[in-house]
Amino acid sequence: MHAQHATDPEALPAQEEDYYTIVDIPIPDGIELEVGGMTIIPDGSLGVATRRGEVWLIENPYMTGSRIPRFSRFASGLHEPLGLAYHEGSLYTSQRSELTRLTDKSGNREADAYETVVSWPLSGNYHEYSYGPLFTPEGDMLITLNLGWIGHGASLAKWRGWMMKVSPDGKMTPIASGMRSPAGFGYNAEGDVFYTENQGDWVGSGRITHVEKGDFVGNPEGLVWSHLEESPVKLKPEDIPDTGKPMSKVAADIPGFKTPAVWLPHGLMGISTSAIIADKSGGEFGPFTDQLFVGDQGHSKIVRIYLEKVNGVYQGVAFPFREGFSSGILRMVWGKDASLFVGMTSRGWGSTGKAPFGLQRLVWTGKVPFEIKTVKAQPDGFELEFTMPVNESVAKDPDSYQLSSFNYKYHHNYGSPVIELEKLAVKGAIVAEDGMTVRLVIDGLKEGYIHEINAAGIKSKTGMDLLHAAGYYTLNQIPDGEKVNLSEIEITPANPHQDHQKTSGPASNETNVPTSAPSTTENSPKRMTVMPDGWSNGPDQTIVMGTKPGLKYDLENFEVKAGSKVKITFNNNDDMLHNLVIVMPNTAIEVGEMALKMGLEGSQKDYIPNSDKVLYHTNILSPETSETIYFEAPSVPGDYTYVCTFPGHAYVMQGIMRVSE
Repeated sequence: MHAQHATDPEALPAQEEDYYTIVDIPIPDGIELEVGGMTIIPDGSLGVATRRGEVWLIENPYMTGSRIPRFSRFASGLHEPLGLAYHEGSLYTSQRSELTRLTDKSGNREADAYETVVSWPLSGNYHEYSYGPLFTPEGDMLITLNLGWIGHGASLAKWRGWMMKVSPDGKMTPIASGMRSPAGFGYNAEGDVFYTENQGDWVGSGRITHVEKGDFVGNPEGLVWSHLEESPVKLKPEDIPDTGKPMSKVAADIPGFKTPAVWLPHGLMGISTSAIIADKSGGEFGPFTDQLFVGDQGHSKIVRIYLEKVNGVYQGVAFPFREGFSSGILRMVWGKDASLFVGMTSRGWGSTGKAPFGLQRLVWTGKVPFEIKTVKAQPDGFELEFTMPVNESVAKDPDSYQLSSFNYKYHHNYGSPVIELEKLAVKGAIVAEDGMTVRLVIDGLKEGYIHEINAAGIKSKTGMDLLHAAGYYTLNQIPDGEKVNLSEIEITPANPHQDHQKTSGPASNETNVPTSAPSTTENSPKRMTVMPDGWSNGPDQTIVMGTKPGLKYDLENFEVKAGSKVKITFNNNDDMLHNLVIVMPNTAIEVGEMALKMGLEGSQKDYIPNSDKVLYHTNILSPETSETIYFEAPSVPGDYTYVCTFPGHAYVMQGIMRVSE
C-alpha cells in the first residue's frame, strides 16, 4: 500500500459537511423571512410564518427543475406568530394573544378567513411569547406560553408559564406548569410530548423534558394559577424550596415535580434550545432513526439526542450534530424527501450565524459518519453503540475514555455554574464480537447527575476518528441488572508505552481548559472591584455602560488616555447573562473562542480564558445586576476591544476602548 498524499481528501479529518450538507434557499429581496413557524402543505409547498406577522407559501422549496423557489404571501397583519401547523385545509398559528385559523376559501393561495380559535390575556410585557400549535392525534392542539420578564421571569397574565390544550371548538385546558421559555415542543418516536427549555431563573442550563398532564417542570412562577379549579397541578409557589441544591435532589421530595429527560450543558450543547423534532425517516436521513434533533438559536446549530426509558423514566444522551447555519435556528420541519428544513432568525436574539434571518435545508449525503450512535445506562456503567465497528485494541483500553459527572444549582437566580464536577474512573471496557458496542464499567455513577462521556481515544476498525467524541448522558435512573465481574475480563492498555493524551473537542473538561484559573478575587490585576489605595484623587475617568437588546452594549465606544486611571460600571440590564472583558486589539473573536473551549469549567471561571490577551474583566453578571472595576489604561495607544465572552456572544457583542496619547 502506498501512503496517501497530505492533500488527498480521504486523508483529511472528517468534517460535519462530509455527511450533512447545508443548502441555502434564496429569499427574494424585500422579504424579511424571520422564521417563527414552519409546516409542510400537502401539495409540497413549505409554509413559513414570520415574526414580522406574515405567512408565506414557498413552492418548490427543494429547488428541483428550474431550481427557483416561488414565494407567495398567504397572510399578513399577525402579531409575531411563533408556530405554524397545517390541519384539514387550514393553517393554524399562535399569535401573542390568540390561536388563529387561516383559510383560503377562494383557492387563490391567499387567506381570506382569519378566525380566532381561542384567545388569552396579555399584560403587555415584551417577553410574553406564545408558541404552537402542535396537533395531537385526537385533533386537539397544544400551545405553550412564555413567562413575562420584570428582571426575572414572572407570570403576569393568566396561564403564563404553562402548556395548554385547545380543543377544535376553542376550549382551552391547562396541562402542565413550570415552564420559563418553552420555545420548542414536539413528539418523540413513541409519540410522547417533550419541550425544550432555555437557561434562566430556576433553569441552570438548557434541557428537554417529557411533559404529561399534571406535571410541574421546574420554574415556580406559573404556579400563581395552580389554585384555580381547572389546574391539574396542585403545587403552590411556596412548595418549591430555593436552596441551590441540584434539581433532582429537590424534586425527590416533591410529588409531581418532573425533572429533565436530558440536560443540554450550557455553552457546550448550545445556549438557547428551540425546535425539537424526531427522525421518522426510517434511515433516509442517516443512521439516527427515531432519535431527536434539537435546534439552538444562539449557537446556530443542531444537537442530537438518543432517549431511553429506565424504570419508566425517560433519560438519554446529547451529542453535537451539525453547526454552521446562517442564523439562529428557531424552527425545523421534515421535507417530503427526508431533508430537514431549518428556519432562522436573530433579531433581538443574537446568534453565531451572522445573517438576520434565513432558510436552509439539511441534506444527508449518504455517507455514514463514525459516531457514538447510542448510549444506554447499565447497572455499573454505560453501553456505547457505534455506527461502525471499532478498533478493538484501543476500544478495550479503559484509558481511551474519560468520564465525569456534574450538576447545576436549582435556585431563583439566572442560570448556574457547573457544580459538583467529579472525574469518574473507568474500571473496564468490554468490546462486543462485532465491534459495534462497548460496555464501560464506571466507578461512581450518580442518579440525577449529568455524565460527560468522552471517547476521544477511540478509532474505527478502518482507522477513523469519531466525528464527535463527547456526549452528555442524564442519568435519572440506574437500571437493575447483572453487573460485570471485572475479575473475568482482561484489562490491558492497547500499548503499554502509548501516551494516552486525548485530544477532544470543546466538550473536554481536561484538555481544552486553562491549566490554572484566572484570578477572580476582588483586587486581582485583571479584576479590581475595589478602588486601589494609591488612587488618592480617585479615577481620572468614569464610564457607565449597560446593554441593549440583540447582544449589544449601549456604549459602542469610548476613549481614555494611555496610562490613565479608569473606573467602569457595567450594568447588565438585559434578560441574559453577560460580562465585560477588555482584550488586546483584534483579539475579541479569538478570546471568545477560547472561552467556548473551556468546557465544563467555563461557567466556574466566568468564561474568562487564562490568556495574556485578556487585560481586564468583570465576572459574569446575572440580569439586573452590576459590577464596577478599576484599572490603569494600557500605555500603548490603540483600539482595544471589549467583548462579552459568554458562549456565543463574542461574535456580535463588542465595542472599542480607544486609548489615546
